[in-house]
Amino acid sequence: MTERTVADVIVERLTTWGVGRVFGYSGDGINGFMGALRRTAGQVEFVQARHEESAAFMAVGHAKYTGGVGVVTSTQGPGAVHLLNGLYDAKLDGVPVVAIVGQQSRTVLGSAYMQEIDLVALFKDVASQFVQMVSAAEQVPMVLDRAFRTAKATSSPCVVIIPHDVQSAPAPELEQQHGIVVTAPSWSAAAKTPREEDLAAAAALLNSAERVALLVGQGARHAGQEVVAVAEKLGAGIATSLLGKPYVDENLPFAVGTMGHLGTTASAHLLGNCDALLIVGSNDPWTEFYPPPGAARAVQIDIDEKKIGNRYPVEAGLAGDAAMALEALNQRLEHRPRSPWLTTVEEEVSRWRILAADRAAVPARPINPERVVRELNARLPGNAQVSVDVGSCVYWYARQLVLPPGVPAHLSGTLASMGCSIPYGIAAKLAHPDRPLVALAGDGAMQMAGVAELVTVAHRWRQWQDPRFVVCVFNNRELTEVTWEQRESEPEPRFAASQELPDFPFAGYAGLLGLKGIRVEDPELIAEAWDQAFAADCPVVIEVLTDPDVPLLPPFPAGHQKADSMRKGLAAEDDGGRASALLDTYVSHEERPEG
Repeated sequence: MTERTVADVIVERLTTWGVGRVFGYSGDGINGFMGALRRTAGQVEFVQARHEESAAFMAVGHAKYTGGVGVVTSTQGPGAVHLLNGLYDAKLDGVPVVAIVGQQSRTVLGSAYMQEIDLVALFKDVASQFVQMVSAAEQVPMVLDRAFRTAKATSSPCVVIIPHDVQSAPAPELEQQHGIVVTAPSWSAAAKTPREEDLAAAAALLNSAERVALLVGQGARHAGQEVVAVAEKLGAGIATSLLGKPYVDENLPFAVGTMGHLGTTASAHLLGNCDALLIVGSNDPWTEFYPPPGAARAVQIDIDEKKIGNRYPVEAGLAGDAAMALEALNQRLEHRPRSPWLTTVEEEVSRWRILAADRAAVPARPINPERVVRELNARLPGNAQVSVDVGSCVYWYARQLVLPPGVPAHLSGTLASMGCSIPYGIAAKLAHPDRPLVALAGDGAMQMAGVAELVTVAHRWRQWQDPRFVVCVFNNRELTEVTWEQRESEPEPRFAASQELPDFPFAGYAGLLGLKGIRVEDPELIAEAWDQAFAADCPVVIEVLTDPDVPLLPPFPAGHQKADSMRKGLAAEDDGGRASALLDTYVSHEERPEG
């Protein structure tokens, strides 16, 4: 029999912590760990990505779609460096991930050995809550336990560094003695409820207000009913952060949609005219779209007390679980009759819905990307999962896609890293192989990472109960979001050498991989393409040729100033006339009284 090693202890500990799969890419620094995974005969599945960065994104996606801890592994040196982007995604979006990273043998550390990097220094910021290199076999269970407990308690990435020779060492028998810490792989969440005096202060503030707005983030993921109950009692409108969008039913007449630069005009009206703001589980950084300081009194609910008052001046802070805090708060709120404020909010929601439909119908060359997402609304299965990449497609997702209740949708929200959608989608599909997956991605993100991870999709899809993995690629041969950002914020004209992308046959490439590829160049064929994709018996890549000149205009009133900046950038472009005309069309829609 093979001698039981420390690597076997690692796998046993992962199993006890409920880890069913580890994402990663192999290398000599984790050969011991790979051997132990092989010996367990699939007890913990190893999912090979095409790149360590994608593997880290998969771990983040696993945490987001399942609510558990994502686990990723890599070798030392370049493998470890590649993990950073995905781990920062976990840190900034607040999800638990544990990275198990190999290192050269202890006997050569400090010798400038091949692939030797000071990994503790490398990870000390991204894993600020917990990063530890194991220097003795006896440490391994304790360090793993602390990593998992910390990841779960702080919703953050934690890193365990294990030198190659430690992984291959004989598994020790641990006894409680001086210098040895014996731990158990267990964790229990604290029941966090706000203090009575804080609840009283929050209720008094909200009861005295006339125009209440709720800003709901991902911290309200388990508090949907409580959010609506409080809003109905106060006659309030509900806006969401980008990360909070899946947790509020946008079919509600007082749900104004997403806030911020990529948000809706209804959200801008709500936050710009309220006299009280209740922030629930949100740390959204778009502070210029909050009410002007002094215009609204604020209450904030967050499980992490460090975030209370982090984005806006708060008078009453409720540190606690969102559902528990809202339920306790609701008992202290006074029910108010229907008010002119609520009527105005609902009128703004209706106006926005007309505006969104009008925008999607604007003719483009060849296809308006807003229409692509809008056509998905009537076709998205009620049990689907959605992943969204970073770029202009986030705007169309935020503004045009109305998610059915219970449909999860995730993206790299705070780090805003391109290349996340396909790794996220793979993690979602592995976690729930019986549910269809829809990924929305731009051509830039697909060329950066998505094309490679389609190889992973092609390798694995036959194992899925429901084979539908639908990737919609917005192909406009342009880094569109950055182009419009240059025009808006500098203002600078488009820089072709920087923004123009080489053409790539996404649909044709899908065919080479044994998947189905659909290329759409006519807007009248968008609906048919979605229908074909959801009827297919294999993964599908829909490549839609979209127009980069469709503007990324912020919601008004901020959009007035931003449009002027955009015009300055466009005026310096030799071929900016068409984009200017589309911008004028969008502005005219905004300025129509009826939307």
